[in-house]
Amino acid sequence: MPIVVAVDRSGPKTALIEEGQKLAAAFGDELRVVHSMDRKAFQALEEDSVEQTGRTVDLDDVRELAREIAADAIDTADVEATPVGLVGDPADAVVTYARNESARYVVVGGRQRSPVGKALFGSVTQSVLLRSDCPVVAVLNEGT
Repeated sequence: MPIVVAVDRSGPKTALIEEGQKLAAAFGDELRVVHSMDRKAFQALEEDSVEQTGRTVDLDDVRELAREIAADAIDTADVEATPVGLVGDPADAVVTYARNESARYVVVGGRQRSPVGKALFGSVTQSVLLRSDCPVVAVLNEGT
């Protein structure tokens, strides 16, 4: 059963991956770091490709770009993990991937925003928390 860590393009990722690594080590599971390329990012790539080459972007190329983003996050965290590129709404893609792979845990990031320390999660994190079939660990990023 893999531990799935979902990363986006912004914000710190090391704490997320380190938390996933702790879980993977505790259970003897494989760590997988996933990034999902959403529709907006895909459309921007598509427009650039058509402008520059006159051709559309192959979906496998988009998955590969998403995989490279996950791989960069792994390199930054300096851990052993498998990068995975997904395409689609990030919450849907992460939940579906975790379900299909029978993940033990999903690790996602959250934001702590109010002066009294009330945790407010972003829409992707909230959707994953509410819809995942397995336990979800939310790692709060201080000061974001």
